[in-house]
Amino acid sequence: MKKAVIIYGAPAKASRLKGVTDAMLTELAAAGLAAEVLYPQDLPAERLLLADFANADIQSAVQKVMEADAVIVTTPIYKASFSGFVKVFLDMLPQKGLADKVVLPVAVGGTIAHMLVLDYAIRPVVAALANAHTLQGVFALDQWIAKEEDGSYTLSEELGERVKTAIGQLARVALVQ
Repeated sequence: MKKAVIIYGAPAKASRLKGVTDAMLTELAAAGLAAEVLYPQDLPAERLLLADFANADIQSAVQKVMEADAVIVTTPIYKASFSGFVKVFLDMLPQKGLADKVVLPVAVGGTIAHMLVLDYAIRPVVAALANAHTLQGVFALDQWIAKEEDGSYTLSEELGERVKTAIGQLARVALVQ
């Protein structure tokens, strides 16, 4: 079975990004892809910041990316850039760590201007890791993701359709590789 890994870039596991991640997990399962979420914030921070490639926890997380057919890079937008959690983790991947993988960048931001982060910040980093197949990506405004009283999240209809379409494209590419 083909595998997808979601790199979850928010510092908090309960965030609007979780709402998008949960929707993607549902769509990945429906598309026939096994999926796992990696939380860089759970890795030993000091070891990440010191680029300790020998750390067993970091090696295990990197191995999961290396074994995946598809990688979804998710991030909230902070100060017109992507999360440091994402950058520090991506720095731990080998130079050609995203070769032969389909990559989907996903970002949640406060204004429509933050959409540019997908193309001008995330895409160049992904390309530097030898990725040749990065999908267009999904951008969501905070206001398109409602937090419910039970702690779950509901996506706007438009965002839900965009997630479904993006995961469908990702699955089609990953399944033919």
